[in-house]
Amino acid sequence: MAIAKPASRPENPRFSSGPCAKIPTFSLDKLSDAALGRSHRAAVGKAKLKDAIEGTREILGIPADYKIGIVPASDTGAVEMALWSLLGARKAEMLAWESFGSGWVTDVVKQLKIDAEVKTADYGEIVDFATVDFNNDVVFTWNGTTSGVRVPNGDAIPADRDGLTICDATSAAFAMDLPWDKLDVTTFSWQKVMGGEAAHGMIVLSPRAVERLESYTPAWPLPKIFRLTKGGKLIDGIFTGATINTPSMLAVEDYLVALDWAREIGGLPALMARADTNAKVLWDFCDRHDWIENLAVDPATRSNTSVCLKFTDARIKDGAAFAKAVAKKLEDYNAAYDVGAYRDAPAGLRVWCGATIESADVEKLTLWLKWAFEEALEAQS
Repeated sequence: MAIAKPASRPENPRFSSGPCAKIPTFSLDKLSDAALGRSHRAAVGKAKLKDAIEGTREILGIPADYKIGIVPASDTGAVEMALWSLLGARKAEMLAWESFGSGWVTDVVKQLKIDAEVKTADYGEIVDFATVDFNNDVVFTWNGTTSGVRVPNGDAIPADRDGLTICDATSAAFAMDLPWDKLDVTTFSWQKVMGGEAAHGMIVLSPRAVERLESYTPAWPLPKIFRLTKGGKLIDGIFTGATINTPSMLAVEDYLVALDWAREIGGLPALMARADTNAKVLWDFCDRHDWIENLAVDPATRSNTSVCLKFTDARIKDGAAFAKAVAKKLEDYNAAYDVGAYRDAPAGLRVWCGATIESADVEKLTLWLKWAFEEALEAQS
């Protein structure tokens, strides 16, 4: 017998894993100070871009001697910039446990043809960092957005490593405690935890990464949007607001508003706490029901942003079709948008629980999830 339809819906049913929900206090009026129609090279434009860079440093606690730049093409562009500009000086190790990490493997091994050892793990698992040689350059994602599996901490990364660590942290930055002393290149985008607009990436370089850039020239030509040096020296302007290409000043303003919101609620500790609280609602829900589980096998590696779930009920006849039916039911009733698993991931759901989500909405979502599950079971019989 089907259970009753829940009486109330989430106030904001936007649980997409990118672009993610806007900050809870968002309104278009907050963007009224955007430098629209002005050059990003003008004083007002450069000032706002610099504010975005320094606001990022402030909230994330990035060391003063690290360089922060706004770059084209979202997190993907930032990662590609790092791979093309820095790799090739020594052997690399590529770590992958979901689709985006696997994409970086393809770029390095098949496109750049770099000498690389590839270590992989199945969805729900993570590569054993104890097997990694950090005297090589190591490329990895901190949080697998499509698998819901994250690096629990940076303890396995030695301080005295010879190689560089290149970390795709796009669904981790602003929600997880990143150990900056263990990361040489870190990339992310505004569109994840901060709910910003798409197409703008950020790259953070340690002094060791800068040293590599200024002492090593790749064997391959670099497209203009990947160039971080000129004449063997870092292009400092990129890291003070002189972007490589024209940014959207409306998107910049939106990011500045999100940074202000982060300050107002208590900075990084508050952002992480919100994500932890949201994710725990789903984890506890899974613990109470035997027909759904977290895709992450080890609780220590569970993501607190992109929470991936799988259905485990033996009555389900076609896992992929069933998961799609549940996701469609949730969307049809405006209970949750865009929560289907990523196309390359195992069948299931992926629910964004980053800091811009309200825990009360996640609580309401769980009621609808249980209802949609029962509805989908009944429909397949």
